[in-house]
Amino acid sequence: MKLKHFLFIGIFTLGSLINAQEIKKNVIEVTGVAEMEVEPDEIIFNIGIKADNKNQLAENEKLLFENLKNNGVKNEDIKFKSMYQNIYSKTQKFTKSFQFKVNAETNMSKIFEDLNQKWVINLNIAEIKNTKIADFRKTVKINALKAAKEKADYLLESINKKTGTPMEIVEIEDYMSDSVLPMAFKSRLANVQMETADATVDYSFDNIENIKLKYSIKTKYEIL
Repeated sequence: MKLKHFLFIGIFTLGSLINAQEIKKNVIEVTGVAEMEVEPDEIIFNIGIKADNKNQLAENEKLLFENLKNNGVKNEDIKFKSMYQNIYSKTQKFTKSFQFKVNAETNMSKIFEDLNQKWVINLNIAEIKNTKIADFRKTVKINALKAAKEKADYLLESINKKTGTPMEIVEIEDYMSDSVLPMAFKSRLANVQMETADATVDYSFDNIENIKLKYSIKTKYEIL
């Protein structure tokens, strides 16, 4: 019985030593960073129209859809957002807001020219994006992880060591915005009044900054 008891203690002690050795593995901690610029291929606009009565509002809505359709915007790319009636106002008694989506093939200047109407009260950008942005985000994150591994490799190589098994991989939250505004709009398109819109401004996709993606990955590798 004593022999079995001592044998059990010996096995338990050996197991504890092995676990302690695993915990005390030497590691290197590095951070990899990757960036990418992506060209926008889609813009979503907010637009508001006004009228003195419901019949006039319906007519202005019809004109809005006709103008957008003539500029290549499909009906399914136009969405109703809200409607408001102000019984106390002598002007803009009825207002209605929509969102519509355009792509890189859309003639933006022509849309602004056609929508330069008294019944259009505002036009602003809701979102600028790339339709494949999720795939680009994955690519940047993978490149950040590869950069971290490459950094660990050359740092350890300088002291005659090698990179072992990854012990920890953590994505660092990055607060860089992937929403951009056209350069010409930055100071004035929070709410463009169409009746006084500047016809000389270039509203094309060529005048939009690229979407900038940046991600960081923190890793820990075993040192061999």
